[in-house]
Amino acid sequence: MDTKWKSIVSMRVAWIKVHWKEILCGTLLSIGLIMMIVLFREANLLNSRRIWSIGLITNLLIALGLCGLLQYDLNKRYGDWMPIEPADYDTWKETLKIRQKKMNQTFGFLLALAIAFLLYQMMSNFGYFFRYYYNYAMGYLFIATVVIQYTLCQNITSRFMNRLLDLLMEAMTEVSKERLAEAVEMEKKSIEQTARSERLKVDLISNVSHDLKTPLTSMVGYIELLKKEELGEVSRDYVEVISDKAQKLREMIESLFNLAKASSGNIHLEMEPVDLNMLIDQLFADMEDKMQGSDLQFVRLLTEEDTRMVSDNIHLYRICQNLLENAIKYSARGTRVFVKTWAKEERVYLEMTNTAGYLMDFDKEDIIERFSRGDKARSSEGNGLGLAIVSTYAGALGGAFDIQIDCDQFKVRLDFPRGQVEVCTDKLLG
Repeated sequence: MDTKWKSIVSMRVAWIKVHWKEILCGTLLSIGLIMMIVLFREANLLNSRRIWSIGLITNLLIALGLCGLLQYDLNKRYGDWMPIEPADYDTWKETLKIRQKKMNQTFGFLLALAIAFLLYQMMSNFGYFFRYYYNYAMGYLFIATVVIQYTLCQNITSRFMNRLLDLLMEAMTEVSKERLAEAVEMEKKSIEQTARSERLKVDLISNVSHDLKTPLTSMVGYIELLKKEELGEVSRDYVEVISDKAQKLREMIESLFNLAKASSGNIHLEMEPVDLNMLIDQLFADMEDKMQGSDLQFVRLLTEEDTRMVSDNIHLYRICQNLLENAIKYSARGTRVFVKTWAKEERVYLEMTNTAGYLMDFDKEDIIERFSRGDKARSSEGNGLGLAIVSTYAGALGGAFDIQIDCDQFKVRLDFPRGQVEVCTDKLLG
């Protein structure tokens, strides 16, 4: 029995050590309320000064006890609760709103009660008009007590909410940083994987194209030898067809190989002064036979301004050649192809416009993809590499490539930086 009693006492002492602050606050609040009740009962026996003096001490005790218990309750209920998801944060705000509403209702009731008490005092003295003095200090003290305690509790609650909100924002910031870091890491891995996959595809295309060159060269060589033999008319026709197809296959493999090299960045550029107008004239002269046999009318609108720039002559020529061949392959018969150049500030522009001979149900992003053909019915020649090569070469030369599609009108625009033409010219002449 004695051991059990000691154990109970020990547990009570331990509990008091843990909750001594709450016990102290509760004691102060109880003393303050008791003093307020006694003051109510003895108010008629005291003057205003004594009432306000005792009321000040009473308010101090009530404030210490009430605010301490309120702080303890808020910490116990919400101190360790840290919302992570937005829905949890909304729940937290709604809970605090409900608590705030209850506190407002409680103090509103007490304030109404205090006002009613003051009115009761006044009404009780209503018939004594000639009374020199009547003490209303208790009524005013009651109202002041309610206002003071409400203000202090409101301040404690607001400070607690703001502090918890700051902690919440810090936690949400940390969570956002972690999620952002995870997203960046995932994006980085995705980019690396995409780049690796792209490199593998480029390497595969390069290797396959290179491996195809050797047997194809042998085939072309033997076809040329067959052409020199005495063959029958039918056999010679067959050989011509094979020769034509082999030549087209050779051009496609060469284009594929060049595109793979350019896409991988393995492209050698010889930058030198190039006159775009002169290059267009040279291209028209080189492709005169193809243009005359295309049933198309080619209109050159070359500017009289200076179109010199620093570029790689071979790759720029290939860009213009691909655009012109693309117009020949995909234009509607009997239409016009416009080739226009102009210069503006430090850039030189090339624009080529043609009327398509098929329905263009695609956008510019689709058409510059490798092996993508605008003519999906494949009624015209082409391997889908022309514009991909143009886009890749233009980027390598520092230029910009754009496509505009308006009904049947297909317009390609290129612009290149002019560069230090005079410096390059001086170096070449020197």
